[in-house]
Amino acid sequence: MARVLVVDDAKIMRNILQTMLEKGGHEVVACAESGEKALIQYDDLKPDLVTLDILMKGVDGMECLKSIRSRDPSAKVVMVTAQGHGQKHEEALAEGAAGYVAKPVDPEHLLAEIDRIMAS
Repeated sequence: MARVLVVDDAKIMRNILQTMLEKGGHEVVACAESGEKALIQYDDLKPDLVTLDILMKGVDGMECLKSIRSRDPSAKVVMVTAQGHGQKHEEALAEGAAGYVAKPVDPEHLLAEIDRIMAS
């Protein structure tokens, strides 16, 4: 079981991810609707893993990923986004994302990705 911080600007997506994660046996310690709030919650809660949307107003997912990884090089972050698997996927992995899941999210794929990351 992982303690997870869910970050997405869409409330419906935060709810969907929270439900998927909890059904998969993980604990959602918080949800954030922006990169700014995610950074505060990351520092306060020290989650085991972060699910992070790329496109958000203000501090977007890529900036948030870079900031989390600069604060904690061992941070485990899964990008969960509607963006395709092209340039953003490669950029996210180059910046230290541990995984990348495309929307619409397949629960089995998300949980398998988290299990893989937490086992490494």
